[in-house]
Amino acid sequence: MSKTVKNLVLGALFLALALLLPFLTGQIPQIGSMISPMHIPVFLAGFVCGAPTAAVVGFVAPLLRSVIFSMPPLLTAVAMAFELLGYGLVAGLMYGVVFRRRHNLATIYISLITAMLLGRVIWGAAKLVIAGLGASDAFTWAAFLSGAFTTAIPAIVIHLILVPAIVFALQKAKLVD
Repeated sequence: MSKTVKNLVLGALFLALALLLPFLTGQIPQIGSMISPMHIPVFLAGFVCGAPTAAVVGFVAPLLRSVIFSMPPLLTAVAMAFELLGYGLVAGLMYGVVFRRRHNLATIYISLITAMLLGRVIWGAAKLVIAGLGASDAFTWAAFLSGAFTTAIPAIVIHLILVPAIVFALQKAKLVD
């Protein structure tokens, strides 16, 4: 199987995971927003499939989920689409290009943290544009810090534990390069 076909198949599987994982917390939306289950498959796609596939998975997942399940709401999904695109793109570029010869636990963490930071900045920029278009309430610096970091602390901790553990396990099992 060629690498392109493999990435398409894996990308479709990560997209399916991104659509389905939020159902685990669907009964309690506050828990879902604290854990951010849709983000996990996008990060994993960045490490496993690379930047282009992960960026597509990240951009499409929240929009498709919004259209199919009406969650998240469309304006939230638009900002999330850019955020998750950033997560997948940066994780894939950092890990696949910057650290292409050194795949170890440290480079997984550096790639993940860089993606998390830049993705949150992209989310903030998208929210600012959406607010500027009059589509939502004003988006302040305090709202950005709260949404990107303060209320996201549980998700950040879970992602910092789960994603590197899964990627490292896939590497040890020789299921990914």
